[in-house]
Amino acid sequence: MLKQRLQQKLLQKLSPQQILLMKLLQVPAMELEQRIKQEIEDNPALEAEGLDSNEMSDQEKESQDDFDSGNEESFDTDDNFDIDDYYKSEDEIPEYKLQANNRSRDDEQREIPYSVGFTFHEFLIQQLGLRNLNENQQQIGMYIIGNIDDSGYLQRSPESMVDDLAFMQNVTTTREEIEEVLQVIQDFDPPGVGARSLQECLLIQLKNKQKEQSSESIELAVKVVKRFFNEFTKKHYQKIMKRSGMTEEQLKAVINEIVMLNPKPGNSLSETSKNNQYVIPDFTVLNNNGELELSLNNWNMPDLKVSHTYMDMIKELAAKKNGKTNTEALMFVKNKVDSARWFIEAVQQRQNTLYTTMEAIMDYQREYFLTGDETRLRPMILKNIADVVGMDISTISRVANSKYVQTPFGTFLLKSFFSESMQKEDGEEVSTREVKTILKDMIEGEDKKSPLTDEQLMNMLKEKGYPIARRTVAKYREQMGIAVARLRKELAS
Repeated sequence: MLKQRLQQKLLQKLSPQQILLMKLLQVPAMELEQRIKQEIEDNPALEAEGLDSNEMSDQEKESQDDFDSGNEESFDTDDNFDIDDYYKSEDEIPEYKLQANNRSRDDEQREIPYSVGFTFHEFLIQQLGLRNLNENQQQIGMYIIGNIDDSGYLQRSPESMVDDLAFMQNVTTTREEIEEVLQVIQDFDPPGVGARSLQECLLIQLKNKQKEQSSESIELAVKVVKRFFNEFTKKHYQKIMKRSGMTEEQLKAVINEIVMLNPKPGNSLSETSKNNQYVIPDFTVLNNNGELELSLNNWNMPDLKVSHTYMDMIKELAAKKNGKTNTEALMFVKNKVDSARWFIEAVQQRQNTLYTTMEAIMDYQREYFLTGDETRLRPMILKNIADVVGMDISTISRVANSKYVQTPFGTFLLKSFFSESMQKEDGEEVSTREVKTILKDMIEGEDKKSPLTDEQLMNMLKEKGYPIARRTVAKYREQMGIAVARLRKELAS
């Protein structure tokens, strides 16, 4: 049976402009440039300053010809449509007044940093071409190099590569032939490349050193890596000395030889052969005689504007009133112009939101930005900044995510300044970042021959007035990437 009833609902809907702003807030400066370029390609009504807006592409000319060829049916424009909203006002500054043919030293110079050079795999392929190999071996060598990761390790077994070459490249080979070509590749630069494990990688490098200069320490290092690798990684030095018959001085020399080796040979080409990865800070904080100055990095971000060509097209199409085809053309151009305006407003609002949020963080952590002392960091969560700027916590989270700030003390991830609080024995609230800094200083100052255990670190922190549990000490230590006491142990110098 049908019934009528009243029901009250509370709904929250985001407009397309709000969704666009939320997406732009998440991207850092580097990705924002790419996002703007993509939008300019997708929307012809959006232009960047410096481009000639009077020149139309062939596609735009064809589109305008199609718009002009409509039928003679009459049409009525939307009641809400006002041509004055889309056509440039008389007060707008002419474009020629915004351009200059000369440059001063105050002009902003926008340059794109780039790097050139061989990639790691191209470097290996180049060396492969210099070896005297037949065609079949060249194909095997290329396939082996393709299975070497960026760290320089071979990620596939010879047996699997035999099957892959047969099915994928119609190359018939054997395990022995692959091993033979692999031996050639393992002789390439950087030393250690093509290894299938860390142990093999270190052995390759030690044997290369043996060819150049043979010494007792290198020979003993080869022996340790071959026979006592497991004990060496766990720093069971007493076991190694007992089983190998080495003295403590000999073991020290062996350790010095091994620690000088590169556990990831592929990374050794990061400065010469690999393309460099740049961190572009979104903010810059400077200390000007005790006064903090904040600037937003508009790195290579072009000044956006709505295309004058499309503005003129709206005026012409609105004046013709040629029927249905003309109406569709007008609505198409109108939508493009609206979309361009929304994007420009979203970018401007993003910049304002980022600046306001970072300014609040800078004021909240003023003592740290003045001194660089991590113990001066105050406990700060997203809600603290959200309350200051009057924004939602999710908005602050989007701003803090993947953004970097450049300070006189280095460039840091913005979200690293957020930390929980803990209460000291005297009732004072301090940041967990402060506890981590003190914990790190304790470990750096410990006796490496007898490192401090988590239990000892816990007791030392309690003596300083930081009552935390042993499992919390272990958690902070792991977050900072510090190994357990056993793995921090070193022989006495």
